[in-house]
Amino acid sequence: AEGYLTEAILNYVALLGWSPRGELAEREFFTLEELVQAFDIGGISKSPAIFDLEKLKYFNSAYIKALSPEAFLAVAEPYLKQAIHNPAIDLGLVAPLVQTRLDTLTEIPPMVDFFDQLPAYSNDLYTHKKMKTTEESSLEVLTEILPVLEAQQDYSNDALYQTLCDFVAEKGCKNGYVLWPVRTAVSGKQMTPAGATEIMEIIGKEESLKRIRTGITLLTKALEK
Repeated sequence: AEGYLTEAILNYVALLGWSPRGELAEREFFTLEELVQAFDIGGISKSPAIFDLEKLKYFNSAYIKALSPEAFLAVAEPYLKQAIHNPAIDLGLVAPLVQTRLDTLTEIPPMVDFFDQLPAYSNDLYTHKKMKTTEESSLEVLTEILPVLEAQQDYSNDALYQTLCDFVAEKGCKNGYVLWPVRTAVSGKQMTPAGATEIMEIIGKEESLKRIRTGITLLTKALEK
């Protein structure tokens, strides 16, 4: 219920108060069958076992990462559906974005909820020192990129990325100067498991443009004060 895989729990619990010996002494990851083969009563420690939740998370994260894309989607789908209710969103595209970022499956919903709908967010997100962006520069970028994205027909990640790179080259700035405000506008979050164009591919053209227009409106109102 807390998002741990059965295999990870078995592996971790088996190593509480017991450790393999010989050439397996340094090994941590075992299947159940391998544990059966490796078990030797002599490996049981005389000291009390210590249950370390962080160590269990370490095991769980490794097992999650090792799943095939199909197997991960199968276990992640219930958690994805907790946050994403829009049937137009392809969960098969969202799942790979989070697979390598998780300790537990329960971390999925707050990581992907913005795909379902744009959250309320502060314009402060548009200001990023490293990307050299401000609210003013972000408004300028979003206003200039909007007609370009309106004219864009192919909303696949690769096509969108190329379009934004062409815009960056024409504008003579760094990628982040453009990609940061676009990603902020389409996600409403400071941190996301995907870049601007990956998000736009998943939410589609209509929703992408709607969110960018929302960003322009929010920034315009804030800067008029």
